[in-house]
Amino acid sequence: MKRMKNSIPTGSDALSRRWFIEQCGVGMGALALNHLLSSSGYGATQENPLAPKKPHFAPKAKNVIFLFMGGAPSHLEMFDNKPQLAKFDGTLPPPELLKGYRAAFINPNSKLLGPKFKFARYGQSGVEISELLPHTSAIVDDIAIVKSMVTDAFNHAPAQLMMHTGSMIFGRPSIGSWATYGLGSEAEDLPAFVVFSTGRKGPSNGNSGWGSGFLPTVYQGVQFRNVGDPVLYLSNPRGVDETLQRDSLDTISKLNRMRLDTVGDPEISTRINSFEMAFKMQKSAPELIDISNEPKHILELYGAEPGKPSFANTVLMARRLVERGVRFVQIHHEVWDQHGNLVRDLKLNCQETDQACAALVRDLKQRGMLKDTLVIWGGEFGRTPMVQGGSDGRDHHPNAFTMWLAGGGIKPGLVMGETDELGFNVVSDRVHVHDLHATIMHLLGFDHEKLTYRFQGRDFRLTDVHGLVVDKLMA
Repeated sequence: MKRMKNSIPTGSDALSRRWFIEQCGVGMGALALNHLLSSSGYGATQENPLAPKKPHFAPKAKNVIFLFMGGAPSHLEMFDNKPQLAKFDGTLPPPELLKGYRAAFINPNSKLLGPKFKFARYGQSGVEISELLPHTSAIVDDIAIVKSMVTDAFNHAPAQLMMHTGSMIFGRPSIGSWATYGLGSEAEDLPAFVVFSTGRKGPSNGNSGWGSGFLPTVYQGVQFRNVGDPVLYLSNPRGVDETLQRDSLDTISKLNRMRLDTVGDPEISTRINSFEMAFKMQKSAPELIDISNEPKHILELYGAEPGKPSFANTVLMARRLVERGVRFVQIHHEVWDQHGNLVRDLKLNCQETDQACAALVRDLKQRGMLKDTLVIWGGEFGRTPMVQGGSDGRDHHPNAFTMWLAGGGIKPGLVMGETDELGFNVVSDRVHVHDLHATIMHLLGFDHEKLTYRFQGRDFRLTDVHGLVVDKLMA
């Protein structure tokens, strides 16, 4: 890049338009960029872009734990009991039901498959829950169950992108990134947005479910491992002590700040922040993942075993993270894609997850944290009422599925929405993924239409041009 001359020209060239554009353009551009970044809170004047920020109005929730059941749990076996589906098991669905319907793999004319597990009513609210979920059935009066979720995608990767970013297209910021962009973090020695993957395979949409998209990368999720160091290379190599490391970081930070003052690039703030965070995490992260100091009754509540990687251990760590000020925790458990072996695999999935999910709600409640922490459970879509894989499987189904939420301003004991007698289409209180996102943002204190970021000439938001806050879910 051409260096700006130190002296102002004299004579016939003095302060000419050509000289001004040629020699001052870079400097004026940098000043303009720095002003725009600073006015948004992400320029050189803010060395910590994750400092706590005020939302648009008083929030109901300050933290979020998203228990994401990747692969799509069957609402028909777990939450949405359909006696008529059992009655017509083995028959063809009504032709009018399938008009215009698109299935992912099966022939839409496949025969109906009745529910494989028994249901009973629980709690003061008398909510129907499957025998697969004995622990969730015990907390039905503390959660809100939404049986009327819908989405736009019927394959895993685009549907998971939709659930996490509000779009089926790669490159948009995840909901955790939007939350930390809007609120910052209250954790000084841990990332603002932490992600775990506990299933037998990774997410279908890769790392995009916690990516920052076009937001500065300081807002992307940080993935923690389930064994060993929570983050790779957290331990110092041989011969590097704390003093040497601190001196090196101070020197690097000084150079980065000099560059930040010059160009105002928010990615330099990200770099400064990440170096400092890594240094702090060398002490905070090992203490975080050591759950052996938890009381015995808490370990038994979750079904957690110190030193043994499991979904239960991870959920307990999620509570420990929000307790330490982490804004958003996302747990991916990608094992719910039952095209076949429905009975066997659903039993296994629920045995792995049911106790810990219910324990999280109970634990947060007894600590007085549930009122400030929003817990979300669910997958990317539902499963078809029609059979796949002989007599023991279901295909992808975007027209109807179930999620539950707890805490953070959610009305407890609520069952919202209804599907038709076969569990195929939503017939009341339809909640699109965009509506869920708008509601989450509202609970965090934001008008989802006003929490925006300007990129490529337009203002983007999590809900794009969609989304309505679901008032019925509010406490």
